[in-house]
Amino acid sequence: MKSFFDRDRIIYFLRDADAGERRMLYATADTVRRECVGDGIHLRALLNISNCCDRACLYCGLRAGNKNITRYRLDRKQIVDAAGRAAREGYGTVVMQSGEDPVLTPEFISSIIREIVSRHDMAVTLSLGERPREVLRQWYDDGASRYLLKHETSDLVLYGRLHPGMSFTARMEMLSSLKEIGYQAGSGVMIGLPGQTWESLAGDIMLFRDLDVDMIGCGPYIANPHTPLGGTSKKDGNQVSADEQTVLTVTALNRLVTGDTHIAATTATKTLYSGGGLYRALRSGANVVMPDVTPSPFRDQYLIYPGKEPVDGIAGAAELRAELKKQTGLEIAGGRGDRVRCHS
Repeated sequence: MKSFFDRDRIIYFLRDADAGERRMLYATADTVRRECVGDGIHLRALLNISNCCDRACLYCGLRAGNKNITRYRLDRKQIVDAAGRAAREGYGTVVMQSGEDPVLTPEFISSIIREIVSRHDMAVTLSLGERPREVLRQWYDDGASRYLLKHETSDLVLYGRLHPGMSFTARMEMLSSLKEIGYQAGSGVMIGLPGQTWESLAGDIMLFRDLDVDMIGCGPYIANPHTPLGGTSKKDGNQVSADEQTVLTVTALNRLVTGDTHIAATTATKTLYSGGGLYRALRSGANVVMPDVTPSPFRDQYLIYPGKEPVDGIAGAAELRAELKKQTGLEIAGGRGDRVRCHS
């Protein structure tokens, strides 16, 4: 199946396939998902520990230059307590996410990782931006087992334009280091970024395959008016759309080219397509949902884009599981949810 999807065929399904071909693609991805990762939806408890960031990415509401955001940083007790609540609600993974915040020192994060893994039988995933290899090694030795570092786009020109002072090469080197250290490494892109072409999006999908990533998160780009990109992107024939059809097609293609990778149905998908887009993604190849367990009032302050509708991870956790099962017909998976290689 992986060899069937070369770059030209991926571009065809992204840009030119008709409705019937797309329905067949989604159904095939759903079958591959079942065969390679099973019928369980894996729930990851998302804990946004800081919205402070010293980067200036043009699309992100957390960027250093945004004065229209209330900044916060959780302390050690708040983080450990939130992880404990998630463990008691049955989550097998906690995802600690933040902007690129230099105040979150290696020692601070190390102490939290050690406390969580000593108290709870749960995997610790980190999404804390670019960090030196020796720091990544220390956190892995402390007990973190997964790391999410989205590359956002594999188009070198677009990457440079959107990420002042950052290097795509450094991003790739860190993803390689994560795999070498032993992490399950994840990446992702935004679908519909201004300047993103169908060819570059196809390149992103092929890069997921070539990197052999263990996790993928691809959601629609939602413009933030308090960023340099401002409102909606200029549309032309080669500009990728952030519509639901494209998001579902990317989800399906990611499943078909990677097989057993964990693929998220993202919060942005829920936000933009409130009529059930999250559930449709789970029947188009996705198998992961990341409910938000960030304590109030901080949850509402992690605003990469406006109008965010997070999946509530603590209040009504049982109801969330029941609703996911009802809407998708899939079971809720237990345990840590590590990647298991598919040999079919």
